[in-house]
Amino acid sequence: MGLATSPANAGSAKVSDDLTRLALRACLIARDAAFNVRDLVTNSSRMAFLAIKDCEQELDILERQIDERMPAAITRVSESRARQLLSSLKCTTDLERIGDLVMSVALRVQARTEKIPVSDARHLVEMSEVLREMLQLIYQGFSTLDLECARKVLQMDKEIDRICHELFQKYLARSLPQGPSEFQILLMAQALERAGDHSTNLAEELYSLIEGRSLRHVPKKKAN
Repeated sequence: MGLATSPANAGSAKVSDDLTRLALRACLIARDAAFNVRDLVTNSSRMAFLAIKDCEQELDILERQIDERMPAAITRVSESRARQLLSSLKCTTDLERIGDLVMSVALRVQARTEKIPVSDARHLVEMSEVLREMLQLIYQGFSTLDLECARKVLQMDKEIDRICHELFQKYLARSLPQGPSEFQILLMAQALERAGDHSTNLAEELYSLIEGRSLRHVPKKKAN
């Protein structure tokens, strides 16, 4: 039988668990925002636009809730739980930014007067689907502390970069000047690519939580 838990410690643990659950919920909301990009881009769906807008607003609320409750919570827990809480805070910041970036795509689609060309829509949908899968893996990884999920996400970011590069090359290689419509498409691709970068931040945070060391700003080894 373990040691009895005091009411104060039990209350602190509950607050810690609540904040962790909020961060996991934020991950699912960001994933849902990415999921709705397909219908928005291919069908200019009003429902998809509203769903993305709701996701963005809910992510703002969750980030604010976690930010407001974090200072009191982190002073009442053990070092290991404090590390978990800090991870939740960092992740929610990245997830809120992903929501903003997906919303910027939605606003650009909504403002268009003509449909996105099929080829461009395909590229944007592919990027959004990779992003959705990355966020699903992040949720799974933080739920089960599975390091393999982090590794997969770091690899998948290369796919988003590749698709974005392909779309940019398509327009930059043209001799005709780019109009506002083409420029908006490139901005959408750039937003999704940046959302992928924030997802890699989440994967690195998961790695840090599990391994106890960060992948960020690690100096590259010099060749002998």
